[in-house]
Amino acid sequence: MRTPLARVLGPGSSHRGTSSFWRQRLSSIALVPLTVFVFGLALSLIGADHDTLVTVVGRPFVAIPLVAFVALAAYHMKIGMQEIIEDYVSGGARIAAQIANLAFCSIIALTAGYAVVKLGLGS
Repeated sequence: MRTPLARVLGPGSSHRGTSSFWRQRLSSIALVPLTVFVFGLALSLIGADHDTLVTVVGRPFVAIPLVAFVALAAYHMKIGMQEIIEDYVSGGARIAAQIANLAFCSIIALTAGYAVVKLGLGS
Protein backbone atom coordinates (compact mmCIF):
# COMPACT_ATOMS: atom_id res chain seq x y z
CA MET A 1 0.00 0.00 0.00
CA ARG A 2 1.26 3.43 -0.93
CA THR A 3 0.24 6.74 0.46
CA PRO A 4 -0.96 9.48 -1.92
CA LEU A 5 2.29 11.38 -1.30
CA ALA A 6 4.37 8.31 -2.26
CA ARG A 7 2.41 7.96 -5.50
CA VAL A 8 3.10 11.59 -6.37
CA LEU A 9 6.79 11.58 -5.46
CA GLY A 10 7.59 8.19 -6.99
CA PRO A 11 10.94 6.58 -6.12
CA GLY A 12 12.35 9.86 -4.85
CA SER A 13 15.98 10.93 -4.71
CA SER A 14 17.22 7.64 -3.32
CA HIS A 15 17.08 5.98 -6.72
CA ARG A 16 18.21 7.26 -10.11
CA GLY A 17 17.90 11.04 -9.95
CA THR A 18 21.18 11.77 -8.22
CA SER A 19 23.31 9.94 -10.78
CA SER A 20 21.71 11.87 -13.65
CA PHE A 21 22.30 15.12 -11.79
CA TRP A 22 25.99 14.39 -11.27
CA ARG A 23 26.55 13.08 -14.82
CA GLN A 24 25.09 16.28 -16.24
CA ARG A 25 27.09 18.51 -13.90
CA LEU A 26 30.35 16.70 -14.62
CA SER A 27 29.79 16.78 -18.37
CA SER A 28 29.03 20.51 -18.20
CA ILE A 29 32.23 21.14 -16.23
CA ALA A 30 34.22 19.18 -18.81
CA LEU A 31 32.53 21.12 -21.62
CA VAL A 32 33.62 24.55 -20.32
CA PRO A 33 37.29 24.37 -21.40
CA LEU A 34 36.39 22.44 -24.55
CA THR A 35 33.85 25.10 -25.54
CA VAL A 36 36.42 27.85 -24.99
CA PHE A 37 38.86 25.87 -27.15
CA VAL A 38 36.30 25.34 -29.95
CA PHE A 39 35.25 29.01 -29.99
CA GLY A 40 38.90 30.11 -30.00
CA LEU A 41 39.63 27.73 -32.86
CA ALA A 42 36.61 28.95 -34.81
CA LEU A 43 37.63 32.57 -34.33
CA SER A 44 41.19 31.83 -35.41
CA LEU A 45 39.95 30.15 -38.60
CA ILE A 46 37.67 32.97 -39.75
CA GLY A 47 38.64 33.76 -43.33
CA ALA A 48 40.91 30.73 -43.68
CA ASP A 49 40.75 28.61 -46.81
CA HIS A 50 39.93 24.89 -46.88
CA ASP A 51 43.57 23.77 -47.01
CA THR A 52 44.38 25.75 -43.86
CA LEU A 53 41.37 24.25 -42.09
CA VAL A 54 42.40 20.72 -43.04
CA THR A 55 45.97 21.39 -41.87
CA VAL A 56 44.87 22.81 -38.52
CA VAL A 57 42.24 20.14 -37.79
CA GLY A 58 44.71 17.47 -38.89
CA ARG A 59 46.90 18.20 -35.88
CA PRO A 60 46.26 15.72 -33.05
CA PHE A 61 46.13 18.39 -30.34
CA VAL A 62 43.28 20.03 -32.27
CA ALA A 63 41.39 16.97 -33.55
CA ILE A 64 41.27 15.15 -30.21
CA PRO A 65 39.65 18.04 -28.28
CA LEU A 66 37.21 18.55 -31.17
CA VAL A 67 36.11 14.91 -31.05
CA ALA A 68 35.89 15.09 -27.25
CA PHE A 69 33.76 18.23 -27.53
CA VAL A 70 31.40 16.56 -29.99
CA ALA A 71 31.05 13.42 -27.87
CA LEU A 72 30.56 15.26 -24.57
CA ALA A 73 28.14 17.79 -26.05
CA ALA A 74 25.99 15.01 -27.49
CA TYR A 75 26.08 13.10 -24.20
CA HIS A 76 25.19 16.24 -22.22
CA MET A 77 22.36 16.99 -24.65
CA LYS A 78 21.02 13.44 -24.29
CA ILE A 79 20.99 13.60 -20.50
CA GLY A 80 19.27 16.98 -20.43
CA MET A 81 16.58 16.01 -22.90
CA GLN A 82 16.04 12.68 -21.13
CA GLU A 83 15.33 14.52 -17.88
CA ILE A 84 12.81 16.75 -19.65
CA ILE A 85 11.14 13.73 -21.24
CA GLU A 86 10.93 11.90 -17.92
CA ASP A 87 9.43 14.94 -16.20
CA TYR A 88 6.89 16.03 -18.80
CA VAL A 89 6.02 13.11 -21.11
CA SER A 90 3.91 10.18 -19.96
CA GLY A 91 2.61 6.89 -21.27
CA GLY A 92 3.72 5.31 -24.52
CA ALA A 93 4.89 8.64 -25.83
CA ARG A 94 7.65 8.61 -23.21
CA ILE A 95 9.27 5.50 -24.68
CA ALA A 96 9.00 6.87 -28.22
CA ALA A 97 10.48 10.20 -27.11
CA GLN A 98 13.38 8.50 -25.32
CA ILE A 99 14.15 6.40 -28.39
CA ALA A 100 13.98 9.50 -30.60
CA ASN A 101 16.25 11.38 -28.18
CA LEU A 102 18.85 8.60 -28.22
CA ALA A 103 18.68 8.33 -32.02
CA PHE A 104 18.96 12.10 -32.54
CA CYS A 105 21.91 12.52 -30.16
CA SER A 106 23.67 9.50 -31.67
CA ILE A 107 23.21 10.80 -35.22
CA ILE A 108 24.52 14.24 -34.23
CA ALA A 109 27.57 12.75 -32.49
CA LEU A 110 28.38 10.33 -35.30
CA THR A 111 27.92 12.92 -38.04
CA ALA A 112 30.01 15.59 -36.32
CA GLY A 113 32.63 13.05 -35.27
CA TYR A 114 32.86 11.75 -38.84
CA ALA A 115 33.31 15.31 -40.15
CA VAL A 116 36.15 16.00 -37.69
CA VAL A 117 37.89 12.70 -38.49
CA LYS A 118 37.49 13.24 -42.24
CA LEU A 119 38.93 16.76 -41.99
CA GLY A 120 41.66 15.53 -39.67
CA LEU A 121 42.75 12.89 -42.15
CA GLY A 122 42.82 15.45 -44.93
CA SER A 123 40.19 13.79 -47.10
